[in-house]
Amino acid sequence: MKTIRVAAAVIVRNQQIFAAERGYGSHMGWEFPGGKIRENETGEQAIVREIREELSADIIPYHQLMTLEHDYNDFHLSMDVFLCTLEGSEPVLSEHRSARWLSLKELDEVAWLEADRKIIPFILEYAQKCGL
Repeated sequence: MKTIRVAAAVIVRNQQIFAAERGYGSHMGWEFPGGKIRENETGEQAIVREIREELSADIIPYHQLMTLEHDYNDFHLSMDVFLCTLEGSEPVLSEHRSARWLSLKELDEVAWLEADRKIIPFILEYAQKCGL
């Protein structure tokens, strides 16, 4: 099975998490934004680049929350997940259908993609231990 390496940003602002709805491709739903890690690129470099490209926003990754492994029907996903702060202006949607800032209590209110849904317990655990 083909493995795809990606990085995802859990963008935190005022104790809320940024979620974006994919409106393209075979896997549609809500996600923590990000994208593919290029050859000779770290997960941190990839997530900064991807958020700049997809959302015209600058972020600062401050903690690698996890590396998530997930099997979809047609590929294996290896996702480096980073907690990040937003620097400057609000994200601008260019590839996503919509977006929301969610409180920790609201994280279950959107239909997450399968892999992204698995990240939520880790966010909640980190928030309980360290705060957001």
